[in-house]
Amino acid sequence: MTKAPTQKEMFAEVIALAKANDRQDIVEFAEGRIAVLDKKSANKKATKTQEENVALFEVIKGVLTAEGQTVTEIMAKDATLSALSNQKVSALLRLMVADGVAKKEVDKKKSLFSLV
Repeated sequence: MTKAPTQKEMFAEVIALAKANDRQDIVEFAEGRIAVLDKKSANKKATKTQEENVALFEVIKGVLTAEGQTVTEIMAKDATLSALSNQKVSALLRLMVADGVAKKEVDKKKSLFSLV
């Protein structure tokens, strides 16, 4: 399944096509739209949940070891994590794996997480 292109990617393609057809007016329009999109994204601030997740990432990093652990084992090591749902901790771990902070290995249908 391919990811749908963003508006910025679409405008970049429009710029490439307009330059190939020598249409400077379209190039200027598309560059202006990209500038508006960049300005919008620069003004975004983290949501309350995103700020809370940053603190939880640090807690999880403190609990993770080089040896693989299940989500349940990770949650049992810290009171903050044990107050969360298994799904929430799993989602945070998945984000940490995507960021390259943690790694995931599957052993007999068990997901084991460890520090990179």
